[in-house]
Amino acid sequence: MRVNKIIQEYYKERKIIHIDMDCFFAAVEIKDKPELKNKPVAVAGSANERGVVTTCNYIARKFGIKSAMPSITAKKLCPNIIFLPVNIEKYKNISTKIQQIYKCYTKIIEPISLDEAYLDVTNSKYCNGNPEEMAYQMREKIFYDFKITASAGISSNKFLSKIASDWNKPNGQFAIRDKDIKKFVLTIPIRKVPGIGEKTEKILLSKGLKNCCDLQKIKEKELIGVLGKYGSNLYLLCRGIDSRQVESNKISKSFSVEDTYMKDLETLEECANEMKIIFDKLKNRLKMSNDKDRPIKSCFIKVKYNDFKLVSSQKSYDKLHYDIFYDLLLKIYKTNAKPIRLLGAGIQFNNSETSQLNLDII
Repeated sequence: MRVNKIIQEYYKERKIIHIDMDCFFAAVEIKDKPELKNKPVAVAGSANERGVVTTCNYIARKFGIKSAMPSITAKKLCPNIIFLPVNIEKYKNISTKIQQIYKCYTKIIEPISLDEAYLDVTNSKYCNGNPEEMAYQMREKIFYDFKITASAGISSNKFLSKIASDWNKPNGQFAIRDKDIKKFVLTIPIRKVPGIGEKTEKILLSKGLKNCCDLQKIKEKELIGVLGKYGSNLYLLCRGIDSRQVESNKISKSFSVEDTYMKDLETLEECANEMKIIFDKLKNRLKMSNDKDRPIKSCFIKVKYNDFKLVSSQKSYDKLHYDIFYDLLLKIYKTNAKPIRLLGAGIQFNNSETSQLNLDII
């Protein structure tokens, strides 16, 4: 009873765990090829100039290699890197088995992709209700069964548990208890906040905003003026506030990727080059998600001009082909060739169909 009371004081409302496998695809491949354990390894569509790195191990990351990087760039950074082909079915099989481990502790599980998930263990009676012990046991079981490591974050909401899971990577865990939230969020670098990528980080840094402490000094209206709708979300996140629920039966209607640029895109060539990068990210992330096999209903792009006007274009099409996105971009560009500050691309799913998604590029 004493343990239960202490845990209730640590997490008064909710207990959320975020578990993230460490370089999952690469770890699975190295498990099957132990001779590669101490070598730089990347899992990629191919090793040629059209290939894109899906993930890589931590040895490769020391050379500056990262996900969504062209394979040819990775090869320049690390000439000795070993490229392995993507084997989605193998990763899906292990991911499914890992989720069975989670289900021993809670039924409220929200998979984000094959290698990460949120778990709501608020009402779980295991480990005397201690979410930190639950996370430790799950990580130990994953390593015992599959010889791959996982990191975990524990807190009272999804945002903070996501931040925490990255704090002691790889093969570690970190807990942000209720009493520590206000102080902890002040130290979070802006790049650690989900939704802030390289380009958004540069925008915020140019305004002297380095961490959540700096962001808390900015009015919500000002953040919206700089970042659009996301500014409103960021206003709450930088204060450690996130009311989103862990949704075990969540079915997404669409899947998209977007980038905001420090320097406006002014020519069709610039836009086309960036659209290719966005398309590769979309294809890459979709392969890693649980939506991989869902049929496509349509493809769409969105464009935000430097005056913040937002336009979009959509076409019914059941395959993921770059040419469709380029045609949509060309259509918008011919209508209005104003400087562009944001490009996005995505797909809408057809929930009534069961055919398999085609991820080939024409």
